[in-house]
Amino acid sequence: MDISVTFRHMEPSESLRSYAEEKVSKINKFLDFPIEAHIVLAVEKFRRMVDVTLSVNGTMIKAMEETEDMYSAIDQVMDKIEKQVKRYRSKTRKRRSEHRKGEDTLVIEETEEIAALGTEEPSIEVEKLVAKPMDPEEAAMQVTMSQQEFLVFRNSRSREINVIYKRRDGNLGLIEPAG
Repeated sequence: MDISVTFRHMEPSESLRSYAEEKVSKINKFLDFPIEAHIVLAVEKFRRMVDVTLSVNGTMIKAMEETEDMYSAIDQVMDKIEKQVKRYRSKTRKRRSEHRKGEDTLVIEETEEIAALGTEEPSIEVEKLVAKPMDPEEAAMQVTMSQQEFLVFRNSRSREINVIYKRRDGNLGLIEPAG
């Protein structure tokens, strides 16, 4: 774990540095990836601010806390970071387990529109489809004959998941994975 500590508008303190590094290094037990951490300890008048940014496998996790005591600010910001890291870990584990369950099952996630007030977070509805093996010509025929706007299928030639859809100009579009 690579940890850097920056002091702003205050004298560098070895006890604060070691306390912050100790707290951040505890996050390492939640993740299997190499982590880079940057901690900024700042003082502005009577406020003590701690800003922690973690770089975990290309994902940035960031939290900031402001209190009257620097040590409590570090504790509170690490509580926030820990929640975010646990959420990140559960998402990655969920994605891995879904990927391993079966290649013939495709999960399509659709988000609902946010409520008129905009205060609620959108929920995710999960729809599981069996991606039937067929060639693109057969998929094109099925889409044109049906009322559906798109069709998810497994390309029988490449064995990859493809999506064929009706375009606004009346033609069909085919989405293939790059690689």
